[in-house]
Amino acid sequence: MGFFSWKTQDTDKSITNVHSDPGSFPVYMHDDKGNVYLEMEYEGYGVFGGVDYYVLLAQMNGLADREQAIDFAFNNETKDMLKHPNLTETKDWQWRNEEPENCPNQGFFMEQDDEDRDGYDDDEEEEAWRREAGL
Repeated sequence: MGFFSWKTQDTDKSITNVHSDPGSFPVYMHDDKGNVYLEMEYEGYGVFGGVDYYVLLAQMNGLADREQAIDFAFNNETKDMLKHPNLTETKDWQWRNEEPENCPNQGFFMEQDDEDRDGYDDDEEEEAWRREAGL
């Protein structure tokens, strides 16, 4: 089974998972009602802050369940009719009905310098994020 992975909608960064060489980084998932879910260690299976992306997609669109949401999301005839959760590095984000771009590397098969294995460009970027997140 492969991983579910996308790119963040605010920074266009591939959402890497804990199993990849760069490791994971904090990601926020936003719904159309203003709820925000923080995931600190993305495992690659579509769960952000304890909420499954496709379960949330189903709830946002009045679909029966996760399986139906996956079917609709991967069907070219129905995917554009859906409201989509947003995935960002930024907590303060105004939800918009845009589907996050899929990561072609499944958030795992990434080329990365040995010095940048945590997903941040430098220690200052990670420290700034942690301050913003209140950690």
